[in-house]
Amino acid sequence: MSEPTIGELGEFGLIELITADLPEATELVIGPGDDAAAVALEPPVLVTTDVLVENVHFRRAWSTGTDLGRKAIAVNVADIEAMGGRAVAVTLALSAPPDTPVAWAREFAAGIRTECAAAGVALAGGDITGAAELIVSVTALGVTDGRAPVRRDGAGPDEVVAVRGRLGWAAAGLVVLGRGFRSPRVVVEAQRAPEVPYGAGAEAALAGATAMIDVSDGLLADLGHLARASGVTIDVNTGAFEIPEPLQAVAAATGTDPLRLVLTGGEDHALAATFPDPAAVPPGWLVVGTVRTGDSVVLVDGEPWPDEQGWKHF
Repeated sequence: MSEPTIGELGEFGLIELITADLPEATELVIGPGDDAAAVALEPPVLVTTDVLVENVHFRRAWSTGTDLGRKAIAVNVADIEAMGGRAVAVTLALSAPPDTPVAWAREFAAGIRTECAAAGVALAGGDITGAAELIVSVTALGVTDGRAPVRRDGAGPDEVVAVRGRLGWAAAGLVVLGRGFRSPRVVVEAQRAPEVPYGAGAEAALAGATAMIDVSDGLLADLGHLARASGVTIDVNTGAFEIPEPLQAVAAATGTDPLRLVLTGGEDHALAATFPDPAAVPPGWLVVGTVRTGDSVVLVDGEPWPDEQGWKHF
């Protein structure tokens, strides 16, 4: 007996499967099932959208449906965190081949539920359509709870740069998977679904963060966005980093530079922020550099980084 597919389940059956038993938010007035959702939010409202495309952002040979469901929510909520906000609701559009197994869709729905609960957000609605390849698009809505959003353009000279979350783990997982291995398991899992430091964005905003960004393409690359937006130079101190044992293991086994993984590896969705001085940096954040006047560049130990600073989409 062949395994049932989502084409056989149908559009509305798939919608019911994904929206069953989801966590709710008090701000969600009308959820899935109507022509549009209604979310009660106080301005300013933060809005962000990310698209995950099969064989670009994930591979089903490497990731389960649960992994993709978690990742789709996490990468969007990370952007709300980077504005110093609190994510409240998400909408999700899924395009999938009709022959996709229903078992995969159940895993996907489980991943959505897991990450929505972890992030404290509700699935407000979305869309389902057939397609030649698997594509997931999520839009997240958030609030700042009365604070001004923390932008990329607020960093100033004599401030410090700090990070919160893991760096290099997803990149190490990509190196491992790309060579046909599945260990160390922790870095493989990090590549499949990021571990976003939920709540850290609001924590930084309350502590007086002057600028902030989600580290999605690599620390140096994303600090470059912040440096250019703020018109400052950022100098990263490599002595501030302690290379985790799993990254050391990957580096030793594959001939990879572990520091390069930390500085240029993407997809961990850590947060990087600037603060007025070290005393303002909240517990759990690691000071990794300084801000000074200059040419809107990122330096490493006072020198230009000689290679690519991170991922480029084009």
